[in-house]
Amino acid sequence: MAASELPEPRSEFYESQRIKMHYAVWGDGVKPPMLLVHGGRDHCRNWDFVAARLVDQYTIYAPDLRGHGDSDWAIGGMYSFPEFVLDVATLASKLPLPLTVFGHSLGGGVAMQYAGVFPENVKKVISIEGWGPPDMPHQSAQARMRHWIGHMHDMEGRSPRRYKTIDDATERMIEANPHLTPEMARHLTIHGSNANDDGTFSWKFDNYVRIMSPYEFNMEDANDIWSRIDCPVLLIKGSESWAPHPDKVGRAAAMKDCRTVVVEDAGHWVHHDQLDRVMDEVLTFLAE
Repeated sequence: MAASELPEPRSEFYESQRIKMHYAVWGDGVKPPMLLVHGGRDHCRNWDFVAARLVDQYTIYAPDLRGHGDSDWAIGGMYSFPEFVLDVATLASKLPLPLTVFGHSLGGGVAMQYAGVFPENVKKVISIEGWGPPDMPHQSAQARMRHWIGHMHDMEGRSPRRYKTIDDATERMIEANPHLTPEMARHLTIHGSNANDDGTFSWKFDNYVRIMSPYEFNMEDANDIWSRIDCPVLLIKGSESWAPHPDKVGRAAAMKDCRTVVVEDAGHWVHHDQLDRVMDEVLTFLAE
């Protein structure tokens, strides 16, 4: 489907921790609800091509996480994983239940955390490359905290990058993911950028979302939460991605009913790189 033919969602807003949050809605509110959660430095319109394949069967709700898209930025620049889960849980509390929850990267991790914390609210989970970061060399807590504070101070003097034209920003999008078609790259750029007063364009996300937490990924806590997911889980990995294989590193083992699919010729943004193949897997999983 061409970008010009994609169904246009309506915009809605809610509040989480005094932050004004935006979300897109496709559908009539009568069909079963599905929640789509984007990844870091992305935005809710990242899901347009996926939503077009699902709107006949679901009412789709896609939030812009805090600091992303058309949601407000957090005062102070703190963007912790628990806060993202809180924002999604706050939106979910306003929707019909149970939900099918579908996320990518950061959003996939949020989807799995939400499903483990509120298993009674979730019917199925799909996570594209969203089962935690790759294993990193261990550093002392003091070193991590010192690095984090220095990084926060460095970010105070950093201004959002400005692109002269949408075409320039689109080129940067393709540079970041060469699998993208020019049409998809331009569509994502248009919805992921704002025009500045001088006519240039900058990405919508807050630069502070780039900063990693000073705390290491806690596998014990993650396994505890994932073990409480009561519904079927589909994990989708790109063959060319840096993300660890969830079966080989043991991250899928905690879940009761989980299977992993590896999509060839795809990087981290699997649903952009191989949309047809991803949707074949997703639709089969949803129909089971």
